[in-house]
Amino acid sequence: MAEKRRKNSFLFAEGGFDIPFLLIVLALLTIGLIMVFSSSYTYCYYNKGDSLHYLKRQLAFAVVGVIVMLLASRLNYKIFKVFAKPVLSVSFILLVVVLLVEPPAGYENFHRWLSVGPINLQPSEVAKFAIILFFAHHMSEHYRAINSDQLSNASFAQGFNQNPGGIKIYERHVCLALYIAILGATCFLVYLENHVSGTLLIAALGVMMLWLAGYDYKAFVIFGIIGIVLVLLVVTKPDILPEHAQPRISAWLNKDFDPRGARWQTNNALYAIGSGGIFGVGLGNSQQKQLYVSEPQNDFIFSILCEELGLIGAFAIIGLFIALVYRGFLIGIRSRDKFAALLAMGLSFQVGLQAALNICVVTDILPNTGISLPFFSYGGTALLMLLGEMGIVLAISRNAKIKKV
Repeated sequence: MAEKRRKNSFLFAEGGFDIPFLLIVLALLTIGLIMVFSSSYTYCYYNKGDSLHYLKRQLAFAVVGVIVMLLASRLNYKIFKVFAKPVLSVSFILLVVVLLVEPPAGYENFHRWLSVGPINLQPSEVAKFAIILFFAHHMSEHYRAINSDQLSNASFAQGFNQNPGGIKIYERHVCLALYIAILGATCFLVYLENHVSGTLLIAALGVMMLWLAGYDYKAFVIFGIIGIVLVLLVVTKPDILPEHAQPRISAWLNKDFDPRGARWQTNNALYAIGSGGIFGVGLGNSQQKQLYVSEPQNDFIFSILCEELGLIGAFAIIGLFIALVYRGFLIGIRSRDKFAALLAMGLSFQVGLQAALNICVVTDILPNTGISLPFFSYGGTALLMLLGEMGIVLAISRNAKIKKV
């Protein structure tokens, strides 16, 4: 009986989870479903013959996703350590397999999806979670070495036997090399999919995990310099990018560039945002979704939201994303161990970063890179994974030193 009780205590978490975090997630999910329907019914009517086509599919994934989230929230977060290496291995396998599989019709140059029955799995979504999970686990195991106070080249030169601090320096550098190698390999495979935005997002997540783990600021100065050099290189020589991405850079730099081609979607998104004003034209009354913003239920759904709900509605959604990241970080900061802290903050940061990048793309602050808006953009498997990740944050909150409402 005692052994069974110990086994259950390892598998399942006890205590209540963080209700504010759950309510924020459910609020974003509910508004997202409403906007999927509002933004897509015209497109679905003309292209699918059913105005509810996307809503029904997204709603089905949302229901399953909420169930997965609640089940994940019931688990002891420590069991996810066991899956850190297997999930990373599976993500690498999927990233390789997707390059070998024939892409869907109409997407001949984009190896981003794997068809598993009725589901189109996007390996880059698995890769984002795998990077956060593995880094959180490995960094928590080597946290003392990463944050050692005895880090100097002089102490390292004294040798391992005479100076344990030298061993920690060696361990710290080996860990950093491992993280860079894994992150680099993942980004390279995602880049081969012709998925530039996914590459940038995963790279940013990896760098953020290094920051959260406590690596010295000098490493981030180097990362920053490399990033600035790459941005300048892309801006001045966009032809180094995949063929599909080159006109997007030109269209971002030159606002008059091919208004009926590369800037069509961005321009109409800006018209939608401007038309919404402060209070919006009303839910369902968008004009730009009438086949002007192409596939408005996907990456540019935020522009339809701005048109229908106005500046106030847009700020409310941005506020919900900020609240989710804040609450997720609070759960992480007040967690009982480093693994839980890194995992909660990493998963929360992923949502916030992706939302920020999507909004910057829609408002033409960044080039059109095809980044989806979490909880809003149409995509069943992405939504399912996202809700599962939020369930892990809820599981961590059960043992966090945070007031349960």
